[in-house]
Amino acid sequence: MATYRKISLAALISAGVMGLFVTGASARVVCNEDGDCWHVRETYEYKPEFKLMVHPDDWRWKESEHYRWREHEGRGYWRSGVWVEF
Repeated sequence: MATYRKISLAALISAGVMGLFVTGASARVVCNEDGDCWHVRETYEYKPEFKLMVHPDDWRWKESEHYRWREHEGRGYWRSGVWVEF
């Protein structure tokens, strides 16, 4: 019985310590009018002429909608299939 309590206590302490290292994500999903979507880790102010839609990180498109995920490096946005950095 004492061993079970020690294991339970150790598990609770471990979970608490791990919680100290977890930070809240401020990620977003950004999509352009061509249907390219990507994740951003920072919140950017995109110019209206970029014609981008910014969604919460848990946003998902509907089955009838036609979007695709794009990978990228750096800051920028997708335009006509090309990653434009800024």
